[in-house]
Amino acid sequence: MRTFIAIEVPCDFRDELARLSRQLACTVPGRFMRRETYHLTLAFLGEIGEMESHLVIEAMDEVAGDGRLLGLAPTGLGTFGKPADCTVWLGISPAPELMGTAADLRRALTERGIAFDTKPFRPHITLVRRAKLPRGALPALDFPAPAQAQYMTFYKSTLSAEGATYKPLYSVDLASES
Repeated sequence: MRTFIAIEVPCDFRDELARLSRQLACTVPGRFMRRETYHLTLAFLGEIGEMESHLVIEAMDEVAGDGRLLGLAPTGLGTFGKPADCTVWLGISPAPELMGTAADLRRALTERGIAFDTKPFRPHITLVRRAKLPRGALPALDFPAPAQAQYMTFYKSTLSAEGATYKPLYSVDLASES
């Protein structure tokens, strides 16, 4: 199964992201992410089996439970790819707690022999895929107010013609102290 581990985006922040996406849709055509799919990926694992799933859960449990909430503070829009066919994302400030959680998780996965995409961690939330950026500047946009994230979730990702769907397999509360 195709999987990844991500920080769940709090409901109020999701609402603000959906509002931002509606503003963006006025000038940027593309395939906009659905509100329920917003997340901040910590590690993309790709295809894994049942045995690896148990090891992923162990790694998540090891990282969780130190009572830390993770700040989600928007830094602006960014893109991956060419302007005629790109991914548009909202950058999230690389706060020490967030960067530390990502590093701790990746270390715990590595210790268990779980492979993941080793690209450097750049905190962001994808808003639009297959976007066609207009010439010139984007309109002024209202970014969401900073928020606190509490849950790290292990997701199964299923791809289809309509886009990806994500099914939560396991979730840990980062704010609870073990």
